Amino acid sequence: MNRFFALLVFAFLSLGAVHAAELDWMTDYKAAEQKAAAEQKTLLLNFTGSDWCGWCIRLDKEVFSQPEFAAYAKEKLVLVKLDFPRNKPQSAAEKKQNQELAAKYRVRGYPTIMVLDSQGRRVGEMGYEKGGAEKWVQSLDKLITK
Repeated sequence: MNRFFALLVFAFLSLGAVHAAELDWMTDYKAAEQKAAAEQKTLLLNFTGSDWCGWCIRLDKEVFSQPEFAAYAKEKLVLVKLDFPRNKPQSAAEKKQNQELAAKYRVRGYPTIMVLDSQGRRVGEMGYEKGGAEKWVQSLDKLITK
């Protein structure tokens, strides 16, 4: 019976990880901006070097792939990944868009998380923080609700 219970707990935890991995990270900023306005949600712009930046990889693993973040994001956020990869293919249009947005928001390092209201106005900026998903979401929520 204990083995069955342990297996059941593992299955639920695995489902949580899969659930978190299914977040809708958009790459088209204009479409995300329209979605945020229509749904009255906050835009979260994730400027990342997904295949080379150690802090970006940690933020993704410790926060963005966790169920706590997924639950918060599905309710309140439109997620936009603005990637600057070194080894992953990327279209010229996406690369141009990402470079223009990085210049617009004066991104100087990765990860940079730019938080915008539903109308595209800057609310604040974040990065990697120790403490995991719950602490990171609390910091994000304070930024959004101030």
